[in-house]
Amino acid sequence: MRWLDHRDPVPGPLHGAVIALGNFDGFHKGHQAVAGEAIEWARSEGRPAIIATFDPHPVRFFKPDVPPFRLTTLEQRQELYLAAGAAAMLVFHFDAELAGTSAEDFITDILAERLGARGIVTGEDFTFGKGAAGNAAMLAEVGARHGIEARTVGPVASGGEVVSSSRIREALRQGDPQEAARLLTRPFAIRGIVEHGDKRGRDIGYPTANLVVESYIRPKFGIYAVTGRILATGEVLKGAANIGIRPQFEPPKELLEPYFFDFSGDLYGQEIEVVFHHFIRPEAKFDSLDELKAQMAKDCEDARRHLSGAVI
Repeated sequence: MRWLDHRDPVPGPLHGAVIALGNFDGFHKGHQAVAGEAIEWARSEGRPAIIATFDPHPVRFFKPDVPPFRLTTLEQRQELYLAAGAAAMLVFHFDAELAGTSAEDFITDILAERLGARGIVTGEDFTFGKGAAGNAAMLAEVGARHGIEARTVGPVASGGEVVSSSRIREALRQGDPQEAARLLTRPFAIRGIVEHGDKRGRDIGYPTANLVVESYIRPKFGIYAVTGRILATGEVLKGAANIGIRPQFEPPKELLEPYFFDFSGDLYGQEIEVVFHHFIRPEAKFDSLDELKAQMAKDCEDARRHLSGAVI
């Protein structure tokens, strides 16, 4: 699957594509509906389908100090878009130049001239251009003058409310990964490179794989039943993980630390994806290491029980 940069002309075979245009960070049910319309449209006309995204997220550009909130990395999005049926992922690099581009220039100079788009599909509330001055109506009107047809897809509801990335983030902050998974249509997952740690887990009989959480949203700190996937081999492991600041140890350090059952291999330097299935308990500080070890044994039992019927 091609990874396109909005600053470059689209390769010839992808000229005349139908583009699903949005942030599409979590690629949840609502995003999938927009992408699905673009892919179906493209197939009906024998055209390539492209799914776009913005990186960094415009919110991060305008408010650089906001806490991390990403639901996926670009690599995860690329895999999700490919699985949905897109021929390419288009990354709009959101910088000062793009932020200062007028809505009309965004349509004429970027979508029409540089990308050669034939069709654009957005959500009904999508805005774009300097000062967010562009909307679906403007996209349809100006786009038509440049050979671009624009379509919109309405919001998708679930549980009586519109599915949104904000709703998914709130579910994760509340320690409800099952609700997040229902809205995403898959469990939330954090991907990263396993780093060397201080070996505290190994010393107490629970060796963990240490990952820095980076730009991902922070789910509620605590212990989770998880699965892990080693990207290089595809091997899937079951385990329990702590995400948080490790209050038992000094100094506090924010980490994701999965312990995988019945695994004794070396994961250092490998890229893994940790999938959150069930919240077990909040982080806690214990009076002794023996109490911590006893609680960890119970946590692992709980995680095994939660994962006994998990589809992985």
